[in-house]
Amino acid sequence: MSEPEVIVGIGGAAGDGTASAGNTLVLSLARQGIASYSYNAYQSVIRGGHSWLRIRFSAKKPLNHGDQVNALIALNQDSLDRHLQELQPGGIALYNGAKLAPSYDPPSKVQLCPLPIPDLAPDSTRLPVMQNTVAVGALTQLMGLSSGRLESVFEATFAKKPQVVQQNVKAARAGYEYASKNFNPLKTRLTPNDQTWAQASGNHLLAMGAALAGCKFYVAYPMSPATHVLEWFASHAQRLGICVRQVEDEISVVNMCIGANHMGVRGMCATSGGGFALMTEAIGMAGIMETPAVIINVMRAGPSTGVPTKTEQADLNQAFGASQGDFPRVVLAPTSMSDCFVTPSQAFNVADRFQLPVIILADLLLCEGSETVATEVLDVEFPIDRGELITKADGPPDGEPYLRYKNTPSGISTRAIPGLPGHLYVAASDEHDEDGVLLSDVYTDPIRRKKMVDKRVRKMSTILKHLPAPVLEGPADAETTLLGWGSTWGVIKEAAEQLNAAGDSVNHLHVKTLIPLHIDEITATLNRGQRIVIIENNQSGQFARHLRAETGIVAHGHVRKYDGEPFEPKHIVAGVKDVIGGQEVVEVISTEPGWRTDHPTGTSGAWDGLKAKKPSVPAKD
Repeated sequence: MSEPEVIVGIGGAAGDGTASAGNTLVLSLARQGIASYSYNAYQSVIRGGHSWLRIRFSAKKPLNHGDQVNALIALNQDSLDRHLQELQPGGIALYNGAKLAPSYDPPSKVQLCPLPIPDLAPDSTRLPVMQNTVAVGALTQLMGLSSGRLESVFEATFAKKPQVVQQNVKAARAGYEYASKNFNPLKTRLTPNDQTWAQASGNHLLAMGAALAGCKFYVAYPMSPATHVLEWFASHAQRLGICVRQVEDEISVVNMCIGANHMGVRGMCATSGGGFALMTEAIGMAGIMETPAVIINVMRAGPSTGVPTKTEQADLNQAFGASQGDFPRVVLAPTSMSDCFVTPSQAFNVADRFQLPVIILADLLLCEGSETVATEVLDVEFPIDRGELITKADGPPDGEPYLRYKNTPSGISTRAIPGLPGHLYVAASDEHDEDGVLLSDVYTDPIRRKKMVDKRVRKMSTILKHLPAPVLEGPADAETTLLGWGSTWGVIKEAAEQLNAAGDSVNHLHVKTLIPLHIDEITATLNRGQRIVIIENNQSGQFARHLRAETGIVAHGHVRKYDGEPFEPKHIVAGVKDVIGGQEVVEVISTEPGWRTDHPTGTSGAWDGLKAKKPSVPAKD
């Protein structure tokens, strides 16, 4: 029997406090042992536009934001009109009854819960955000939970403002008591337990993981959805002894990151696709100088500015082709928010040991979403492997000259911190000999040029031993293998479970290490089944092409989504069933009434023009 769960949607305009209301709810439930997974959809405007936060709660850790909403908190008319139709039978809609009213009949067996906000929170006339507190208090009651932990969140959040604590506690209690007397509770009840959870976004977990992995220099230019990495480092830099710089553009960012690493300091930077495009020439410089660097690309929908507040897995080709020429690099794609915490340690160790750039491909879904993480997962000491790094001026053995780029069997040369006596060398962006002396400006030497290219490439021969290989999940003899990469792990895992429960024979293989690819392990696994279905958040099937190029394996079917919204389990279940039925490529689009193109206003993805009373309601998918 599956664990009871409740999916809550909070909608409003930017500035209405959707995120703060959701955060309060998440923290209060986390203090009762209930886990959550949050996805925040918003528009790139400072105030106005539509914001939609969906939070999935369960005592069992949710792996994605789910399929359909049980409870709606509508902070404005637009949100009530957009999302009322998304409620499951038995769901509830909470809203300010003094200002808002449904424009159409709700779906069958959905309970309307208008709250008399001015009566319950008189301060709301001066502080409209108090309606959020009343609604959260009411929802807490309707989920069958006590109000004590909710009040403790207010006490912690506004610890230095006792009057604000009192206002919020009073409003939450008023909503709680009103709901107990006037509304029927949700049929699904969440049971408190003793599990201890911490809440964090993927961006924060990337930053925390990097700090624990020994990162001492972080540099960035703010670019959503990677900005919160910079904000975390800026907030904690002084206490942790980390140098943090915000500079004028991404070209400066990546060069400063490479410079820090060249001097022996673990440095990292983060951006999104547009900023990453500016970084690519310097990434090639790190490759030819054999300087470690960790660069995060938090992908959003492109190309160009694209849809800057939406998610996509479409920068894979960009990571493959970052900079010109042949040089070794590593590309890692975290599979979950929790994996965002672990990945920087892996990236730094590989970058240092093999002296090359490592690119971390995350995306908006992971990095701007949040989830609860078991506290024991965060209580770790990551191993720090600096590789063959010389930090003391002991001099080369037997008086031999120091060769920074010595042609070794492994391709890895000892790396000295610049300036050490007896370890002087030239480091530049031109091709060079073993001692760093440039080849291209003085003479062309084909033999030496080939030797150095081969030396750098040889480093990749042993690197897979230090990178996580994909592990098959589900029955080994399943007929269909679902194959994904990066952030789709949780939603594919749940879809596979649903398909197996429905009688389809399915397993799941997920790839984190994209360059280099674990060809032997992947090929052995995929050759066992009868059917391969690749699932990815882009239009062209970038990973499918990469898999075919590296292994010769051609998938039998593809499920793709590129409308800016992430996959939900129902999308993958339906898509895989279509592939099993004979369709080769299934293109998925989000079809909740608030996003579909055939709703009553006739405008794509917006309900702003909805004025008519009780318009016809599009059928649910």
